[in-house]
Amino acid sequence: MIKRYISPKVKEPAPNLWSNCIVCDGIAYIAGLTSRNPDGVTIDGKDEYEQTKIIFQKHKALIEAAGGKMADFTKLTIFVTRIENNKQVWKARSEFFRGNFPACSLVEVSKLATPDIYVEIEGIAHIGKGN
Repeated sequence: MIKRYISPKVKEPAPNLWSNCIVCDGIAYIAGLTSRNPDGVTIDGKDEYEQTKIIFQKHKALIEAAGGKMADFTKLTIFVTRIENNKQVWKARSEFFRGNFPACSLVEVSKLATPDIYVEIEGIAHIGKGN
């Protein structure tokens, strides 16, 4: 059975677009999330470090809503518009993960949804399997 999980800390998309967190057979799939506020407004004036922290707080809220924890993440795909600032992304990531970090891809893209969004992150987690 496929089940959708939500959190009041993460704005859900409009109906019939996508789901932020879907779990099937104990595997959580989290859509690409950005640093938009719950009201849908992007956090202005923030750098990659701040945006990444906001995004991982959203991942944490969704994975916990699904019954998991950050240690359950096995794969992350991180999209950035300015790869030269990758150390800011890694710094923020180290604040949310310990021990075995998830497998990870960092990909530079020319644009994300709006010019002030520098980072988007999607993830896969195996609920209850992390340390």
